[in-house]
Amino acid sequence: MTLDVPALLAALTLEEKASLLDGADFWRTQPVERVGIPGIMVTDGPHGLRKQAGESDHVGLNDSVPATCFPPAAGLASTWNPGLLHRIGEALGRECRAEQVAVLLGPGVNMKRSPLCGRNFEYFSEDPLLAGELGAALVNGLQGTGVGASLKHFAANNQETDRMTVSADIDERTLREIYLPAFERVVTQAQPWTVMCAYNKINGVYASEDPWLLTTVLRDEWGFEGLVVSDWGAVNRRDAGVAAGLDLEMPSSGGLGTRVIVDAVKAGALSEADVDRAVTRVLTLVDRSQGALAPGQTFDADAHHALAREAATASAVLLKNDDAILPLDPRSGGTVAVIGEFARTPRFQGAGSSQVNPTRVDTALDALRTALDGRREVSFAPGFVIESAEADPALVEEAVRTAAAAEVVVLFLGLPPSYESEGYDRDHMDLPAHQIDLLHAVADANPQVVVVLSNGSVVTVAPWQDRARAVLEGWLLGQAGGAATADLLLGAADPAGRLAETVPVRFADNPAVGNFPGEFGHVRYGEGLLIGYRWYDAHQLEVAYPFGHGLSYTTFDYTDLSTAVRADGDQPLVDVTVTVVNTGARAGRETVQVYVTDPQAAVYRPEQELRAFTQVSLEPGESTAVTLTLAARAFAYWHPAMRRWVVEGGAFGIRVGASSRDIRLTGTVELAGQDVTAPLTTDATVDAWLAHPAAGDWLREQLGDGMFTAMLSDPKNGQMMRAIPLVRLSRFPGFPVTEPDVEAAVQRFGAQ
Repeated sequence: MTLDVPALLAALTLEEKASLLDGADFWRTQPVERVGIPGIMVTDGPHGLRKQAGESDHVGLNDSVPATCFPPAAGLASTWNPGLLHRIGEALGRECRAEQVAVLLGPGVNMKRSPLCGRNFEYFSEDPLLAGELGAALVNGLQGTGVGASLKHFAANNQETDRMTVSADIDERTLREIYLPAFERVVTQAQPWTVMCAYNKINGVYASEDPWLLTTVLRDEWGFEGLVVSDWGAVNRRDAGVAAGLDLEMPSSGGLGTRVIVDAVKAGALSEADVDRAVTRVLTLVDRSQGALAPGQTFDADAHHALAREAATASAVLLKNDDAILPLDPRSGGTVAVIGEFARTPRFQGAGSSQVNPTRVDTALDALRTALDGRREVSFAPGFVIESAEADPALVEEAVRTAAAAEVVVLFLGLPPSYESEGYDRDHMDLPAHQIDLLHAVADANPQVVVVLSNGSVVTVAPWQDRARAVLEGWLLGQAGGAATADLLLGAADPAGRLAETVPVRFADNPAVGNFPGEFGHVRYGEGLLIGYRWYDAHQLEVAYPFGHGLSYTTFDYTDLSTAVRADGDQPLVDVTVTVVNTGARAGRETVQVYVTDPQAAVYRPEQELRAFTQVSLEPGESTAVTLTLAARAFAYWHPAMRRWVVEGGAFGIRVGASSRDIRLTGTVELAGQDVTAPLTTDATVDAWLAHPAAGDWLREQLGDGMFTAMLSDPKNGQMMRAIPLVRLSRFPGFPVTEPDVEAAVQRFGAQ
C-alpha cells in the first residue's frame, strides 16, 4: 500500500491532523480510518527488539517477545567495526519485520561525559567520531531492510539524575565540537527516519521545544529529512513543540496534546502550516514503513545468534596479559577453576527500556566445558551472590579450595544489575567490595588468576589488577557472550576489541567531578571540550588504560608514515598512509587510529583528537599499507563569533598509533586554511582592530605617529591598552578616532 500524502493531508480535518501528532497508545501511531491512514508500531531497541507481547501496558514494561540480544553499545563500540555494526543493523531489521515493527528506537549516540551515567551501557563512546561512525553504520544496516531507526537522545542527555527536567548548561563551541557531532554524522551519512528528542533542557530550553536544536541545526544545517519524535514523556508544551519542529508525541497523551494543538491553531497561537508540516512528516513515515509490514516474515534465529557471538567476541577488550597467560591451552593441562556466579548466571545486558527477552543465553561455564570436552577438567565455585552486599564465608571458602586445587583460575567479577540502569546514575565506579576481597583470597591460594569483567560502565581496576595476571573486559556481551568469552580465553579467537572510553586510575580523576550531576535543576558542563581522553591528556594524568587500548595474541608494527595534501584552502583533504605489519605468530586484527593536533591554534584545542580509524586483518608476517583521508572537519574548530567551522592555516600534527597513548608514528602537514578573520563589532578590542587585515591599516593611519601609537606599542603598558575596546578608547581625551568613526568603521569593515 502506498499513501498519497498530499491528497490525504488535504482531506483531513484540523482535529484529525492534530490527532496524527499524538500516539494511539504506548507504541503505536494514531490511525485515521475514515481516509485509510493506518497506524504503525515503534518499539524499543537498540541492541535487540523489545516488543511487548500482547497488548501494551500503561508504562510499556510488559514481557516482550523473544528476540536476539546483541551486545549493548558499550560492547559494540569496542569493536571499532562499522561493517559489523551494519550487519547487526540488518539483523535487527529482519527481526523487526518479522514482528511488523516499523521503527526501532535506537541507536543512542550521547557522549559518555561521566563514568557514573547509569545509561552508559546504551551509549557508544566518549569520542564523537567513533560514536558517529558506528551509529551511522547501524542505522544504514537497519534502514536498508526497510525499517526505520530513531537516533537518540537529541541532545546533551548525559545523565539519568533529574533527566526529565535538568538543564544542561553548555557553551556553543562545546556543543558543536563534542555533543552534537555524533548526531550530525549519523544524520548526514545515514538519514535516520526519525530523531528522538531528549528529556532535558539545553541552556534552559527543553529539547522538545527548542527551535534552534530541532529546526535550525537539525534540519537547516544538517539537512535532516525525517520525523522528530519525543522521548516517551518528554513533551512540555505541545503547541510550542510543534512550532519548534517536534512532530510526534509519544506515548499517547490521551488526546490532551490533540486538544492543545487544535485550541492553539484556533486561537492564532500556532500556525496550521506548522501542523501540516508535522502531519506530512508523520504520513511520510507511515508510507515508507508499509513495505516492511507484510505479515508472515521470519528470521533465522540460529544465524542471528551466531552473529551475536561474533559481535561479542569482537567487543571484549584484553586489558592486560602478563607473561602471555592467555590464551589457555585447549588441548592439555591441569584443572581450570572457574569462579564467580557470573560464569553461570551471566549479566549480558543493561536494565530499563532496552532489556531484551533473548532467544537463548550461552553461559561461559557451559561453553568452557563444552570447548575443553574433558581434555582439561573444569571445576566451578560461585564465590558470591550477585546482588548481595556482603560476602558469604562458605562460598568464599569453597572458592579458595577450588582455586588451590587448579592450575589456573578464571574469575568472573562484575557489576550487579542494580548498580547501573536507566533511571538513575551510579554512586561510584567500584566493583562490590566483597568481590575484590574474593579476588585477594583466590589469588593468595593460586596466583595464576585471569579476571573476566561483566559491566556496562567502566569500573576502577587500578586498586586490584596487580592480583590478576590477565584482565578481560567483557562489558555486557549479549546472549552469546558466554561462548564468545570461551573462544577468547582458549584462543579460538584473537582479542580485537579496543577501548571506546578511558579507564581512569580513580574516579576523582574524571573530568566531570564537581560538575555532575548538577544542582538546583542545572548541570554545568564546566570541563568544556575536555571529556574522556581529552581531559586526561590536558591534565597529564596517568590512566589505568587509555582510550583505544586493547591487546592481541599477536603483535603489530607500524612503519612508513606519509602524508599528502590533496586539496587545501576552505576544504582541505589530507591522505595519511601507514604500513601495518603483523610481527607475531598468529593472525590478528589491528585498529589503526589517527589523531590530529593543532599546536598553533588561536583558540584552546585539546592536545589531540581522534580523526580517523580503520581495521586490518593480517596473517603472521603479512603487511599492508592503509590510507585514511582527513577532510576539513578533521582540522576545524567551531568559531563562535563567525558561527561556522574554520580551518586555521598552519602546521597540524598527525599521530598514528594503537591507542591515544600508544602513538607509533608522527608527522606534520602544512595547510593554508581559511580566512578566519572574525567580524568586527563596536566592542572589539584595539588588539582585534589592529589584527584585522583591513581595519588594522585604517586604524594605524588614524593614529599616525602620535602619543597613542606610542602608548599602544609600549612594551610595559601596551598590552593593557590594546585590551581596551576601541569604542571606549575613542572617548579618551585627545584620541584621534571618535565614537561615530568607530561605528562607521564597523559598518565598513565588520563583514570582512
